[in-house]
Amino acid sequence: MSRHALVFGASGFIGRHLILALDQAGVRVTAATRDSASFTRLSGWLAEHGCRAAPAGVRVDFDAPSLVEGDAVGLEDVTEIYNCAGAYRFGMTVQEARRANVFSVRAIVSFAARLPRLRRLVHVSGYRVGGLDPATMPWSDELVRRVYRRVGAYEGSKVESDAVLQATADQLGVPWSIVNPASVIGVSTSGESDQQLGLAASLKEIWRGSIAALPGNARTFVPVIAVDYLARFMTLLPEDPAAARAAYWILDDDTPPLPDLLSLVGRHYQVKVPRLKVPVPVVRRLPAALTKADPETLTFMSSDRYPTGPAREFAGRHGLELPDTVESILRWADHLAAHRFGAAPAEGPVRRFTRHAGVRTFGIGEPGAPVLVLPGLPVNADTWAPVAATLGHARVVDLPGLGLSGGRPRDLSAWLAALVEESGPAHLVGHSIGAAAALEAALARPDRVERLTLVSPFFLQARAGFATRLAPLTRLYLRRVRPDALSRLLTGDTAQAGELESSAEDLRRGRVAAHVAQLLSTAGSRRWRRDLRAKLGRYPGRVHVIVGSEDPLTDEGRALVDTLGARASVSTIGGAGHHPQLTHGEELARSIREHAPVSALPPVRGDGGEGGW
Repeated sequence: MSRHALVFGASGFIGRHLILALDQAGVRVTAATRDSASFTRLSGWLAEHGCRAAPAGVRVDFDAPSLVEGDAVGLEDVTEIYNCAGAYRFGMTVQEARRANVFSVRAIVSFAARLPRLRRLVHVSGYRVGGLDPATMPWSDELVRRVYRRVGAYEGSKVESDAVLQATADQLGVPWSIVNPASVIGVSTSGESDQQLGLAASLKEIWRGSIAALPGNARTFVPVIAVDYLARFMTLLPEDPAAARAAYWILDDDTPPLPDLLSLVGRHYQVKVPRLKVPVPVVRRLPAALTKADPETLTFMSSDRYPTGPAREFAGRHGLELPDTVESILRWADHLAAHRFGAAPAEGPVRRFTRHAGVRTFGIGEPGAPVLVLPGLPVNADTWAPVAATLGHARVVDLPGLGLSGGRPRDLSAWLAALVEESGPAHLVGHSIGAAAALEAALARPDRVERLTLVSPFFLQARAGFATRLAPLTRLYLRRVRPDALSRLLTGDTAQAGELESSAEDLRRGRVAAHVAQLLSTAGSRRWRRDLRAKLGRYPGRVHVIVGSEDPLTDEGRALVDTLGARASVSTIGGAGHHPQLTHGEELARSIREHAPVSALPPVRGDGGEGGW
């Protein structure tokens, strides 16, 4: 019999990846979503992720008697239902949680009972629930109050819905399977995830360096499972008769204890991890303002272990291998940090970490793009992302120790050599301190760089004020600077405060402010400025210099550029200062493109479809 799957909760984190897995297994899919806008977003996401057969769509309304729009018309041949619906949210009232996670289960089971060809209903429960006798249903009001008061509204609703599923399905004759996944993390191969609750929130505190102590001890077990493994596991259940009326705890028993897991991620992030460990009973007594944890999440910090044997046996029987959990955790941690824990736009250019000369490097844009942008101080790659996107086929990376990149400024020489060798950019664009880095890289490997663009090259401009050479004071200021104050400092007004939020956040993390202060002080060195000017004079390639009219070249700088003759050009952006990427992004991108080598430009197609440059 050909398979036809109906997926509830299709637009959620698990639901989307389940549809991808079903598509790879050749299963026809119908996605149940609440509205057409949700289905449109889902379809776009699936297409971007290589889904071969777009799912059909139906609207679902859990408050309506028929549940699915048009009732079961067109769904008579559904062979399997997957229930990924519900609310994964802390802070709900009991009524909100029951409506989202309990009453919805009852409605789905009742709907499933009307489908003549249904072979299995697969329900997503949770690893902290299950094992409850369905004969206890329906729960009394007193039992509801007692359970929900003990574990919180979210977990209480999951406990109740697990029993409701079994009791209702057995009563209506619906064959079921239950999966009890652990904390679901990103894709094992890429780390991709947009889930920010639970363990992800703890990783965010590690990243920011704002966690004062590690919760738990060597027995505190918060297991994880990669979303793609969970999705593949679920697709196998309807085909296995032995999985009927069975529940599977899906997690890795070898997940490191919680303090070790957080320390592992901290070392990977290259941030200081506290040595102090606080026992879970003590954590539960501390105020939420201190722990930075929702009280409902504390029940997950437990030394309990779970009956994973049946899931391991099932996976082995079907040849499904568990991905390496430590590697999956680190890829997930990278994805979360690269996307600023949900603060960065979900759509847009690729954001990821790579390694060059051992330095963990953050970049935005196409890997191996022919245009490589090196940002200045004290801003990060995000401030250049719109310009890079306008340029097309461009990538912008944070220098070592700056923005989101690891390492230190002293790693710059080896990092540049590796970056240029591995990336092979045809066009290097350097801004401010990045202009010095771009010049060094181009001079070292002129055979790999066709064009050098220097935006606001500080060594050809007026020397910064004395205050920037006082590194300790600069560091203290930058660690506390607010986005509006940073915008006023860099551009003269607060209009770019929103664009500088991420830069201000980066300056508060780790030693980023100290590295910026060190480089700003070094940029004032007369000796280094002379050395850079001499190197520019020796550079044999073509150079394009871009400055703002409010931050022009000095007479000495202009004279040096003039000595380069026809291989050098200067563009001035009217009204711009030292950071034209913030205030005059479109004009800056246009100026860069007009002087770029052909090999570094993307093809442009006209309205008639004919190729051209």
